[in-house]
Amino acid sequence: MGKRIITIGEVMMRLAACDHQRFLQTDRYDVHFGGAEANVAISLAQLGQETVHITAFPNHDLGKAACNYLSRYGVDTSHITYLNQGRLGLYFHETGSMQRSSRIIYDRFGSSFSLLQEHQLSWDAIFEDAHWLHWTGITPALSETAAHLCLTAIIKAKEKGITVSGDINYRRNLWQYGKQPLDIMPELIDKTDVIIAGLTDFENCMAIKEDNFEAACREAQTKFQGITTIATTKRDSISASEQKLSALLYHNTKVYPSKSYEMTGIIDRIGGGDAFMAGLIYGLLYKDHQEALEFALAASVLKHAVIGDANLVTVEEIEALVIGKNTGRLLR
Repeated sequence: MGKRIITIGEVMMRLAACDHQRFLQTDRYDVHFGGAEANVAISLAQLGQETVHITAFPNHDLGKAACNYLSRYGVDTSHITYLNQGRLGLYFHETGSMQRSSRIIYDRFGSSFSLLQEHQLSWDAIFEDAHWLHWTGITPALSETAAHLCLTAIIKAKEKGITVSGDINYRRNLWQYGKQPLDIMPELIDKTDVIIAGLTDFENCMAIKEDNFEAACREAQTKFQGITTIATTKRDSISASEQKLSALLYHNTKVYPSKSYEMTGIIDRIGGGDAFMAGLIYGLLYKDHQEALEFALAASVLKHAVIGDANLVTVEEIEALVIGKNTGRLLR
């Protein structure tokens, strides 16, 4: 078995309008489950890692169905909490086509996870033999309780010498409980080793306003001493189903650029960033920095051909894409 990796965050039910229909016309929805951090856990489990997801579900059959979804793809759910309060968060997805953009509507206020408190978790058992903790900026945006839970997880991981990664993932519409990102995020980022951040994330969560990635990274490492590595992706959208994707990684004052991929006929772009994060974690554990970046980007590209939130691809498939082998072929 690979490394033990802990992820923490909300899992929602995804209701996707069928057959590229709009919300206004559909009467059928496909049901999936997903959440940024859980997507990372599932992806890493497909890559042979031991993943443990920390969340809370309502104590009814929908909560159990969401938990079963994680178990089906190899995620350890033994530390998941069931609560007799709160609800299962929802999000609705309308798939775009051609020049019509995809859309998401969230319905997640008052979820069970947003009510989960630190004393309800057995932290020593969770972090036993762990190598990595991953969080995202979505969790501290949900509630003050969730923000404190996330901080507690990071502190306890650092006390045990565990590497911490964070996808800063600024979502303006989620911050509704009276705190702003700059009230909460700097303390979390300061204790994080590896981050994913774009220029919007730097500005809104770190008060760093720069017009290029390298300059923002230099300032971030000055302000936040714990950061060792920063990555970002660049997406050029020609249409909803045709896009270009590349990435950059910053480490030890050096910027590593990736190759660029043209993606046509995209099936599902939800979770592409989470696939990149999972690939980067795997890459940083087992490869050098350039190889890690290329592995992460190839993982994200393959996710665009997988329906659902999580990236159900193997190490072999990703490495084949990195070297341009078997691309789009029928494998028998």
